[in-house]
Amino acid sequence: MAVKIYKPTTNGRRNMTGYDFSDITDSRPEKSLLRPLKSTGGRNSQGRMTSRHRGGGVKRRYRMIDWRRRDRDGIGAQVKSIQYDPNRSARIALLEYEDGVLRYILAPDGLGEGDRVVAGDRVEADTGNCMNLENIPLAMMVHCVELTRGKGGQIVRSAGTAAQLSAREGEYVHLILPSTEVRRVHGKCRATIGQVSNIEHEMIKLGKAGRSRRLGRRPKVRGKAMNPVAHPLGGGEGRSNGGRHPVSRTGVPAKGGKTRKPKRYSNRLIVRGRKRR
Repeated sequence: MAVKIYKPTTNGRRNMTGYDFSDITDSRPEKSLLRPLKSTGGRNSQGRMTSRHRGGGVKRRYRMIDWRRRDRDGIGAQVKSIQYDPNRSARIALLEYEDGVLRYILAPDGLGEGDRVVAGDRVEADTGNCMNLENIPLAMMVHCVELTRGKGGQIVRSAGTAAQLSAREGEYVHLILPSTEVRRVHGKCRATIGQVSNIEHEMIKLGKAGRSRRLGRRPKVRGKAMNPVAHPLGGGEGRSNGGRHPVSRTGVPAKGGKTRKPKRYSNRLIVRGRKRR
C-alpha cells in the first residue's frame, strides 16, 4: 500500500495525505460479524466526562475480532478478504474455516487474499499463524500478544507494530515491545506471527480540522489560554507560561510525572522499562 498525496487545490488539501486502499480487497463487511457501537462522547455510565476532546464523528459499526482463536485449534482457514476497519488503525482479515465458520482477525503485513492460516500449540511459524510463545523461534516478530493465558491478544495491536522474541527464561520468554520495554511473558500465552498491517499509518497527515472531527476528535484548548476557574494553568496578566509544571485540568502531572499505580504482579515481569534513566 502507498500513501496518496493530494494536490494543493485548497488550504485544507495542502500537505494532506491519505490511503490509496490498494490493500483492500472487499469494501463490504460481513454482516454476521457486525455489532452496533454506541458513541459515549467520553462520558462514563454516570454521565461524567472521563476523557476529553471526544464527540461527534461518523457513525460506525463494530467488527467482532477473534482475539483468542483457541476454539479453532488445528482447523485451517483461508483468507477470504482484507478489509478496512473504522475502529482501528490496522486492517482486518476475514477468515473462512474449513467447516464454514467466518471470523475476523488482525491482518498481518504480507497476508493476502487466498492465503491459509492455522492456530494451535505447535504449528508452522508462518505469517498469520497463532501459536504458543514457547514454540516460536527466537528473533521472530509477533503481534496480538496475550498477557494472560486464554484471555486473547491484549498488546501490540496497532498498525505497523511488532514485538520481538529476544530470550527464554524458564517458563517465560522475553519480548522487546514497540515501546522498547523488555517484558517477561509466560510461554503458554499465544501470539500471532508477523507485523501488523498498514505500516504507512504513521505517515498520514490529516491536513484540516474537519477530517479530525469526522474521526470523533473535538478541538483541544491550551490550559494557559483558559481562565483560572477552568484550568490550573489559566489566568495571569497578559501571556504567561502557566507558572507551574504542566498539569491536566484536574491537576495530574502532564509531562514526566508518574501517574501509574503500582501493580505488583505486572511490575515484576518488566525486565527493562521503557523510560531509561
